Amino acid sequence: MTKIKSTPKIEIIDITKIGKYEKYLYKCLAPMPFRPYSRRKEYLEKATPKGFHKKLLFLNGNVVGQIEYAPVEVSGYPIMGDNVIAMNCIWVLRKAKGQNFVRLLLEDMLKSEKEAAGFATIALENHWSPWFMKWQMEKLGFKPLDRIKVTHKTKHKRQTFSIYLMWMPIKKAAKPPAWNKQKVLEGVTFCIAHPLYTPEKWKANILEAT
Repeated sequence: MTKIKSTPKIEIIDITKIGKYEKYLYKCLAPMPFRPYSRRKEYLEKATPKGFHKKLLFLNGNVVGQIEYAPVEVSGYPIMGDNVIAMNCIWVLRKAKGQNFVRLLLEDMLKSEKEAAGFATIALENHWSPWFMKWQMEKLGFKPLDRIKVTHKTKHKRQTFSIYLMWMPIKKAAKPPAWNKQKVLEGVTFCIAHPLYTPEKWKANILEAT
């Protein structure tokens, strides 16, 4: 008997305002318990009315990927620009690699934000985390504009790594974004799973420029 291969069901759903997916607004795909911590809640309350979006990619009903983005004015990074969308994160689980899902998520963002002049994000090089790698962002079409070399004050203290401002222009007349490097040293607060996350009790810069 010939086996009939079933076609995988792939869906990308904007969960920004869908209550049943609330846990993914707080915990993303990281293996950690759901907890609506205050700084994330504050960020969502500020950013959602101004264009923040979080989308999940489902494969046969299972969440295997995500993308999160917002206008730079309410993004998770200290990026400035005219009509620029900042991608807070993009992530596909390792078990779903090799199926072009990262590209699907990126293309969905581009189609949803057709009026944007361009898209910005950050990238890391020589960081111990497997996320936000510079070569990964370049593979998606982002180009580096600037970088800052830093060390972390609490983790791998002797390891210097680079943070890049990445850019993908869409409109011909798009003006490249800028960033506040001093703010970069403060780390991020919008996502507890982010490689540059600053713990709530830490009151100083979490990064130091080298």
